Amino acid sequence: MIRKTRLFTPGPTPLLPAAQFAMAAADIHHRTPEFRALYLRVLAQLKEFVGTKNDVIILSSSGTGAMEAAVSNLTSPGDRVLVLSAGKFGERWSALAKAFGCEVDLVSEPYGKTFDLDKVKAALKLETRAVFVQANETSTGARHDMEALAKLLKDAHSEALLIVDGITGLGTTHLDMDATGIDVLIGGSQKAVMIPPGLSYLAVSQRAWDRMEATYNPRYYFDLRKERKNAKNGESAYTPAVALIAALGAALDWIAAQAATPDNPAGNLAEGRKKLVDNAETIAAMTRAAVEALGFKLFSDSPGAAATAVYAPEGVDSGVIVKELKSRFAAVITNGQGEMKGQIFRIAHLGFFDYMDTIALIGALEQVVVKSLPQLGAKFGDGLIAAQKVYVERTTKA
Repeated sequence: MIRKTRLFTPGPTPLLPAAQFAMAAADIHHRTPEFRALYLRVLAQLKEFVGTKNDVIILSSSGTGAMEAAVSNLTSPGDRVLVLSAGKFGERWSALAKAFGCEVDLVSEPYGKTFDLDKVKAALKLETRAVFVQANETSTGARHDMEALAKLLKDAHSEALLIVDGITGLGTTHLDMDATGIDVLIGGSQKAVMIPPGLSYLAVSQRAWDRMEATYNPRYYFDLRKERKNAKNGESAYTPAVALIAALGAALDWIAAQAATPDNPAGNLAEGRKKLVDNAETIAAMTRAAVEALGFKLFSDSPGAAATAVYAPEGVDSGVIVKELKSRFAAVITNGQGEMKGQIFRIAHLGFFDYMDTIALIGALEQVVVKSLPQLGAKFGDGLIAAQKVYVERTTKA
């Protein structure tokens, strides 16, 4: 049989066709009126997408570049910061903060867990300048409660900025920056916005912009104030990834169109984002039900909708399941990261995934389980039936 490669990875994710077409047609120079109009439009769209009235900055970098920019622009050597870590990307916040000379207080939870807010409150100090956290820990599939964390900081009358890696949280969680009280919210191109890697973006509160005027860590390419100044004129400080910005505009148009009405055929980006999140939530719930019906155990105690992390059976390296799905069906899922490599596998749901993709992946996983993992006791149909029931429950209108 022929095999069609399908990505089920939490980044890069499957590409949106409209974005691919936009990239192919993006033969424009970045210091022209045509590009300035495109850039200003995309910046305005991103505000709607993250739920803010504050300025948004686009960087030609991976999400880690935006994380570094948040640290370098908002801290000074010797600043005390609080890092909340429960996975590989929480550990990245800690490494970045230390690289820029911060004094790091750490609230650490095991991979797959979320944070005890009493521990966070106890670790918060009067001199804490910033709190760094993931909205969704991609390495474990765990979702953290940003509303509860923002409320804790507000109730404590803390001066700390809340800086959130929303790279896989945006588009899979109902995150509204201003309503929640987030000071910096970071996103990435190869996630829920369905375009290739190479862009990151940061929405920055006025409180955070004010803080930048008093910090003095070194920065050059990632100087957010310089980017903000240029963005007002529809330009970036340095050569931007023109084709990716065109793709991002097409992707945001597509998301808005998911909420189109006869009176508004272009749709609404805020409502389209909600539909994007609801889609991820539905297929994540289908996948969780399916893997449990097949005899697997979920890894995270607080699973989000970006990716489902699943324990491999005892004595089985999770890489075997990853390789078999790829070799037999060209379905690409991911192994565990960090200390969980070989112990879990992860199936993504963010972005351009739908019901049909999910059913196909579950069917392929059933083939692997029945053939290669008889100890789970599963039979054909167990996972698919469980997923179908969840789909009906979540999509049938009362």
